[in-house]
Amino acid sequence: MVYPDTKLEEKLWKDGYKIVIGLDEAGRGPLAGPVVASGVVISDIKQVIPIVRDSKKMTEKQRNEAYDQICKISTAYGVGIVGSRDIDKLGIQKAVLEAMSVALEIVERKLNTKVDYIIADGKNILDIPKYKMKKITKGDLLHYSISAASVLAKVTRDRIMYDYHTKYPVYGFDSHVGYGTKKHLEAISKYGICDIHRRSFRPIKR
Repeated sequence: MVYPDTKLEEKLWKDGYKIVIGLDEAGRGPLAGPVVASGVVISDIKQVIPIVRDSKKMTEKQRNEAYDQICKISTAYGVGIVGSRDIDKLGIQKAVLEAMSVALEIVERKLNTKVDYIIADGKNILDIPKYKMKKITKGDLLHYSISAASVLAKVTRDRIMYDYHTKYPVYGFDSHVGYGTKKHLEAISKYGICDIHRRSFRPIKR
């Protein structure tokens, strides 16, 4: 079992980058609902929560417990949400960039200062202009700040999709949270699409 560490954050702190933010997103691939990005800043290894790792490797119960602790003891955190209509307009890459930028802005407002360095999950995400930024494959698996951000993004998005389930119960958003599962595709075939489906995504586009 792989747990993230703070070696990268500690190196950046020693190099003079005092405010390092980890960024990650949830919801790049689903056929419905928003994409959510989160940013987390820690300033001391005492803020590390032992159960935190890549959110996909955690149970829902663990994620919910970690979510509360991350929000409580991190130096700062922020969450950005971009809905399905804006995903259709922008494309998913720019929508992820927008969500990450919002999360970053929220953190900077809370800290009342600019972030010094960004570490983010995924080599293929777009750069955030005017920031020093390292994009890391499997960053959510390896680096604590990114792992913590992945938990906040995943929990936030899941909760949004559970709320949508009460409005659109026929699609089963409470089980697949918008991903293109067999159950979801069968529901689309039977009932058509709803307001939160991404019309630019196949097979919705068809």
